[in-house]
Amino acid sequence: MLLAKTIGSIWATQKDPQLDGLKLLLIQPISMKREPLGTPLIAVDSVGAGTGEIVFYITASEAVIPLQKKPALADATIIGIVDKIELENDPEK
Repeated sequence: MLLAKTIGSIWATQKDPQLDGLKLLLIQPISMKREPLGTPLIAVDSVGAGTGEIVFYITASEAVIPLQKKPALADATIIGIVDKIELENDPEK
């Protein structure tokens, strides 16, 4: 599982029918210290996340596992919303 921050929504006038009813979000991968990593990507939202939330997501073939309609065309799926991150010796505590 990987961490990301949701930074926006994606609106598609047409998408694969297996993704009907699912929200697409733009996410920015982040480190445990909430620092940006790499480039943003589009993920299917399976948990009802909102913009600005920290989430965890899965990629590759595992991304379709939480989706009800299979086979779905998804490379990244949000599977949880992070409530809190606690790091040992974290000055932000």
